Amino acid sequence: MHGGRFNPKGMPALYLALTLEGMFIEMGHGLARRFEPLTVCTYDVDVDDIVDLTKDEGRSANRVTLDDLACAWAADVANKREPASWQLARRQIADGSAGLLVPSFAVGARTDMLNLVLWKWGANLPRRVEVHDPSGRLPKDQLSWR
Repeated sequence: MHGGRFNPKGMPALYLALTLEGMFIEMGHGLARRFEPLTVCTYDVDVDDIVDLTKDEGRSANRVTLDDLACAWAADVANKREPASWQLARRQIADGSAGLLVPSFAVGARTDMLNLVLWKWGANLPRRVEVHDPSGRLPKDQLSWR
């Protein structure tokens, strides 16, 4: 709806923190008690074509710098500039990538906090993502959210 670090407005993306603690850091944007009501879900993910940009080797092989990943993307957008991270996303999508494994850049994130960002996912392999809901507690359709 608003876009994000690795997707401009209108480009679908699914952002997943790899740890529960990392999810709370991401959702809180570094501010204590800033949470809107939220539903926390875990997912079963089996997706090919993920580019790992968490280490120097992966960034170098994909012509990406840590500065590209950590750019002040929201300030760039506010100043009518395309963020380096959006340029990176467009290039990776054009190269056939389904998504990225990246460090978290949220305020307060530790270096071991990682995020998976997907642009291509669905119910089938090779890009299968399913919510883990063995007890059937999650809503089944939009009417359930009212």
